[in-house]
Amino acid sequence: MSGKSPQRAAPKSAPPSKKPAKRKQPESFRGRAMMAALTVKDLPRSVAWYRDTLGFTEGNHYNNAGKLFAVEMKAGAVEFVLNQDDGAHGLDRVKGEGLSLQIVTAQNVDALAANAVANGATLITPPTTMPWGARVFRVKDPDGFKLVISSER
Repeated sequence: MSGKSPQRAAPKSAPPSKKPAKRKQPESFRGRAMMAALTVKDLPRSVAWYRDTLGFTEGNHYNNAGKLFAVEMKAGAVEFVLNQDDGAHGLDRVKGEGLSLQIVTAQNVDALAANAVANGATLITPPTTMPWGARVFRVKDPDGFKLVISSER
């Protein structure tokens, strides 16, 4: 042996740790999901329209004292609730004004629009390619709620 001790490599220093950026206080709202509840004049008619015209499926049915008052409607990852209007604010009030719900799909938008029309829907806007590349059509439900059905792009 030569009497020399083997040289060890100097330990690598850890890169300077970056502290996470401090959030602005108070923190901004960060939702995880959004659900909609639509109040309708005739619950069975609306359930049938979403199911038979657009192809939604029925989820949970909610009853109170044996009377149906709400039904979940589902289409893939999209879910919302249809609620029977109880008339407390007047049955003739306008519904859906100033609101449209956009549903994005990987399915063929033209085929979905054609199926909706074949099942009684009246389109507000026929399938159209938007400047950003999405293909969309617009339809109104029996209570006046507007839906925008859109391709991913």
